[in-house]
Amino acid sequence: MRSEPAQPFLPFALPEIGEEEIAEVVDTLRSGWVTTGPKARKFEEAFSAYLSQGQADAGGLHCIAVNSATAGLHLALEALGIGPGDEVITTTHTFTATAEVVRYLGADVKLVDIDPATLNIDLAQLEAAITPRTKAIMPVHYAGLAVDMDAVQAIAHRHGVKVVEDAAHALPTTWRGKLIGLHDSDAIVFSFYANKTMTTGEGGMLVTRNAELAARAKVMRLHGINRDAFDRFTAKVPSWYYEIVAPGFKYNLTDIAAALGLHQLQRIDGFQQQRERLAQRYDAALADLPLILPPRPVHAGDLHAWHLYVIRLTDDAAITRDQLIEHLFQAGIGVSVHYIPLHLHPYWRDHYALKPEQFPHSQHAYERMVSLPLYTRMGEADVDRVVAAVHAAFGR
Repeated sequence: MRSEPAQPFLPFALPEIGEEEIAEVVDTLRSGWVTTGPKARKFEEAFSAYLSQGQADAGGLHCIAVNSATAGLHLALEALGIGPGDEVITTTHTFTATAEVVRYLGADVKLVDIDPATLNIDLAQLEAAITPRTKAIMPVHYAGLAVDMDAVQAIAHRHGVKVVEDAAHALPTTWRGKLIGLHDSDAIVFSFYANKTMTTGEGGMLVTRNAELAARAKVMRLHGINRDAFDRFTAKVPSWYYEIVAPGFKYNLTDIAAALGLHQLQRIDGFQQQRERLAQRYDAALADLPLILPPRPVHAGDLHAWHLYVIRLTDDAAITRDQLIEHLFQAGIGVSVHYIPLHLHPYWRDHYALKPEQFPHSQHAYERMVSLPLYTRMGEADVDRVVAAVHAAFGR
């Protein structure tokens, strides 16, 4: 008897790159300008225009393209003067980049737990953690669901601290109808890594209304040089002279990457709508299982970016998280876990003497969570395949 051929492996994430992106990259390669140049600048302008659309109070935005969201977070904190003796508060339930940039500057990180309903930072604990050493707070819009930005801004104003939003998951996400990137924060940083809601391969964008912060970040983005390299190398008169005004970094975004971003940005609304449709299909098909499904936006009409679709097994589930993961991989389906909390990693655990009982909600969620595949190249049949495998894991 002939056996049915095995289904191809369904990866956890795949970028959607179209012919327009490919043509733009080829045009860049042929242009002779492949590092930071006209397309990086055009991408910054397009990103500012995207955030500002239909917003009367969106003036004064500065968008600074960088080679990663990590770089953007580092530049933002450096420009805000964060340094030794200072403290920055963020959530334990995030990727290490959120916290490590604080250590780059010699400052200390204070980690707090999450709200078990939203998986975003617990704002009451955040405020309680503020001390005279606290100079900034870094909320993370986990999985693409907005943090309560009204509450964040109120806390910041009460205590006189800066706000840097880790918006790596949050394009396009809204809070009370306004895109993340437009609230009254000192800086907001987006990611365009390969598995994000749009991609430049590697890349990110620092957004701010603070002209001084923007100027400092632009200088520090490229070795502390006081003149734009593109302007120097394209000038029609001798323009070779420049000065190093600070010990900067190498954080610029190339034109090759920006070429991708120009067309990915044009498609971001459609990408979000497709992710939303897939998430809704998951919701309907998984509702009868012993699972906690992802939270929805608090306010009707707000957008969830749906970077991740994270399920959690209930306490009475008959299988463990690890058993579910193993079953799905055996079925040829890639999944992941977001995240192993920072308090469990050796560096953070040992450096700050952290224990799981300090973060009961993050610990509980971590032990029960699985991120299912969710990306725009998936079709309904792919979702149905994942759903069938999850049901089979539970013996349904």
